[in-house]
Amino acid sequence: METNILLENGTNELEVLEFTVGNNNYGINVAKVKEILTSQPVTPIPNANPSIEGIFMPRDMMITVINLARVLSYPDSEDFTKDMFIVTNFNTLNVAFHVHKVVGIHRVSWADIITPDQTISSAESSVATGIIKLDGRIIVILDFEKIVSDISPETGLKVSDIKALGERTRNDTPIFISEDSTLLMKLIKDSLANSGYTNVSAFPNGKELWEELVRLKEEGTVLDKVKCIITDIEMPLMDGHRLTKLVKSDDVLKSIPLIIFSSLVNEEMRRKGEQLGADIQLSKPEIGKLVNEIDKLLHYNE
Repeated sequence: METNILLENGTNELEVLEFTVGNNNYGINVAKVKEILTSQPVTPIPNANPSIEGIFMPRDMMITVINLARVLSYPDSEDFTKDMFIVTNFNTLNVAFHVHKVVGIHRVSWADIITPDQTISSAESSVATGIIKLDGRIIVILDFEKIVSDISPETGLKVSDIKALGERTRNDTPIFISEDSTLLMKLIKDSLANSGYTNVSAFPNGKELWEELVRLKEEGTVLDKVKCIITDIEMPLMDGHRLTKLVKSDDVLKSIPLIIFSSLVNEEMRRKGEQLGADIQLSKPEIGKLVNEIDKLLHYNE
């Protein structure tokens, strides 16, 4: 079973692939999914993380297999032959996730995805980014980037790249960022601060950033108080593509440089971002490149 990204640009919708592990229902954004395969024999890797089953090579491409039951502390499946591999691509990585059953694909609005509150979610430990109620079922959207980076930290945000930039002078040009991950937002803000950019306003989703842009526009100060926008794509309430479309369709706001900084920046999503008017698009591990692009857009030290 192969998947295709069928959604129009900037509609604030996504397609969620629903699957089960144990007796629970989970979801992944179809934009991350390359294909779905029946489970296959894998080659174990010595001394690997316990959640890594091993590797397999469909079409001569080596892919790591992560057993989601082990990640989520469930017992392994009783019948491996009925299980499925969800092959994904994000953060420029190809990873397969071993699940027990694939249920189907649902089109939903980001506005209908509930953000887990602090009683069940914390920046450090949660692997849930959102919750959907569908036909009486609760579907938990998992944070696959965090699952992979917890297993292999070097796949996450490369904050070490900031040190390579050397000494930097302070720059208080105002920057707006929308990012729903509290942990990633802190890492991005810290990286920008270490690069000299200290005037950063953070928003947990595109909707709140957009509402602040509208307020400042009505106030007549938006072009003075916002010199650059950085946005993730996957966010509850309003995603980054919808935010980009709104900004770049506005006669006043369209002059503000906008950077999409997301784990989903692949060839297909890059075309979408270009069509919506994004000025720059970068894959999320590339924090050093993000700073370099901000430097160019804001004419750092010129």
